[in-house]
Amino acid sequence: MIETKDLILDKARFSDWKDMYKNVWSHPESARYMTWKITENEEEAKVKIRKTIEAQKTYDTYLVYEKSTGSAIGFAGVHELEPSVYCETGICIGPDYTGRGYGRQIVEGLIRYCREQLHAREFIYASRPGNQASIRLALSLGFTWIGSEDKVDERTGQSYSLYKYHLKL
Repeated sequence: MIETKDLILDKARFSDWKDMYKNVWSHPESARYMTWKITENEEEAKVKIRKTIEAQKTYDTYLVYEKSTGSAIGFAGVHELEPSVYCETGICIGPDYTGRGYGRQIVEGLIRYCREQLHAREFIYASRPGNQASIRLALSLGFTWIGSEDKVDERTGQSYSLYKYHLKL
């Protein structure tokens, strides 16, 4: 579990399907810069939360909960690229929760977790070029640009660049 001023990052529970469907998975704007398709209905959301729970047994990923309401409002995670070098695995919060500083809290919480618990010496952050809020966040936290990687969006088949930033810890 990772805790910030307003958020808790913790493992998913089946009952979170409804919050994730309502707050995140059903919104095209949430999926815009991600690699997943929106969830069309409640049954799909139940399947997706089961897959999330199963994946979280193997991967260092979390749902993001708003402390004041207890609602699941997003997700985030980290992955070790090489010894002592970690990257975020995608950070997403629902559109009703943007503009509140939650993205900053999530990234700072992940960095702190990697430094203190995983003994990381470097943290990698990635963003698509069009996601200006994400890029501004990375730069405001002291990340520096290290290059880009050509990718293909599996949903659309379209090529895009993934900008990469790093922060020495």
